[in-house]
Amino acid sequence: MHNGADRRRIPCTTRVATTHTNDQTGPMTDTETDETHVYDVVVLGAGPVGENVADRARAAGLSAAIVESELVGGECSYWACMPSKALLRPVIARADARRVPGLRQAVQGPLDAAAVLAHRDYFTSHWKDDGQVQWLEGVGVDLYRGHGRLDGPRRVTVEGPGGERQVLTARHAVAVSTGTRAVLPDLPGLAEVKPWTSREATGAQAVPGRLVVVGGGVVGVEMATAWQALGSQVTVLVRGKGLLPRMEPFAGELVAEALTEAGADVRTGVSVESVTREGTTVVVTTSTGDRIEADEILFATGRAPRTEDLGLETVGLTPGSWLEVDDSCRVTGSDWLYGVGDVNHRALLTHQGKYQARIAGAAIAARAAGVPLLETDPWGAHSATADHAAVPQVVFTDPEAAAVGLSLAEAEQAGHRVRAVDVDLATVAGAGLYADGYRGRARMIVDLDSETLRGVTFVGPGVGELIHSATIAVAGEVPVNRLWHAVPSYPTVSEVWLRLLEAYRDGK
Repeated sequence: MHNGADRRRIPCTTRVATTHTNDQTGPMTDTETDETHVYDVVVLGAGPVGENVADRARAAGLSAAIVESELVGGECSYWACMPSKALLRPVIARADARRVPGLRQAVQGPLDAAAVLAHRDYFTSHWKDDGQVQWLEGVGVDLYRGHGRLDGPRRVTVEGPGGERQVLTARHAVAVSTGTRAVLPDLPGLAEVKPWTSREATGAQAVPGRLVVVGGGVVGVEMATAWQALGSQVTVLVRGKGLLPRMEPFAGELVAEALTEAGADVRTGVSVESVTREGTTVVVTTSTGDRIEADEILFATGRAPRTEDLGLETVGLTPGSWLEVDDSCRVTGSDWLYGVGDVNHRALLTHQGKYQARIAGAAIAARAAGVPLLETDPWGAHSATADHAAVPQVVFTDPEAAAVGLSLAEAEQAGHRVRAVDVDLATVAGAGLYADGYRGRARMIVDLDSETLRGVTFVGPGVGELIHSATIAVAGEVPVNRLWHAVPSYPTVSEVWLRLLEAYRDGK
């Protein structure tokens, strides 16, 4: 989120008698009177995405209000990105140190779990949002605490924590940025087991002795990595063939290999048939007939949009559905409603949602100013083109996995004529200096017609800091022959770029 200059406009706030119908006509009794506030833009959800939509509106001189039912800062700040990475940072740092001669003997002991959890608590601000609220005040965005619902076009009702009701009306746009929630499978008695979701996994106050992780996606592998290193005996159960199924197959293979070496039990091709809690013990029965006992079980099995109680039916949409949007993030069929971030199901990543917020904010401002023709061509100012072509992601496991753009399978399925170029990262001098026994792999997907990159994947220690160079190459559609002139410094791991280009040239 970027703190824009304070160009505060006092919102138009009046106390009026309104009805609960969408046309706001007809009288009400005094006991039914609502306080109505008029803004240029109203945002539902004060996570990083909603904050950025509101910030972009204010930067354009528009008045803005934001509605939040939980903590300002959203899932990322308190239950996802920040706490998970705070848990993982000591894990990765110790793993890296153990690969460096002269240092490894100093870091052979266990992690100080209490200190790691306290570090996590610090980065979540102990689940208090005072700093985030202060930031909103600083940029001139009005905060309404409570549950917001659409109540017809450009109208939002907010039920406050004390039952008070307020009405917000938007002159130009309402942006839904309410994110997603964890999905639990339909297993009998699961509620009584009190399973972990991502929230409990990132917020736990003690290290479980034994933890079962169900799911091999990003949440599953990151939490398996963290809790195994903190002292849990972790069992990972994956229905599919491997981990990280949305990335190149070798990414999941290398992560699974490392988890196994760390002591975790990784099982693929297996599903959960039943879960019960016998006293304090969780008992899991699998599709292969195995019985696994644990202290806690984490289900990392998918996400669903937080749209089930937003009043979508009042504007002709289906409650609980993902919002279909165009590249400016405007909901299909609407000229005022925007779906920004996870709710549109384009790329369920905080940084990508913030990118969408910048695009949507610019589009809202341009339309409010009466701009007759927006820049909606690919890579235009009002087009979230990167959602299709250049989505970057880092998985903070050991080794890290990072990718941007299309995998080989995705590129081929899309009909592109491509070639995959692979390099063993251990052959790069900088990787050998980074760690003894460095293991990793790099792949770039070259479009043979345009000779630009469709995608890049890195797996190995420290590769998270490499991925932005790949993102620039993919988003910028930089020709391969121009990449020859982007000289990597020696001896860094970034020299893998030279090795990739050489492999592409030699393979012609």
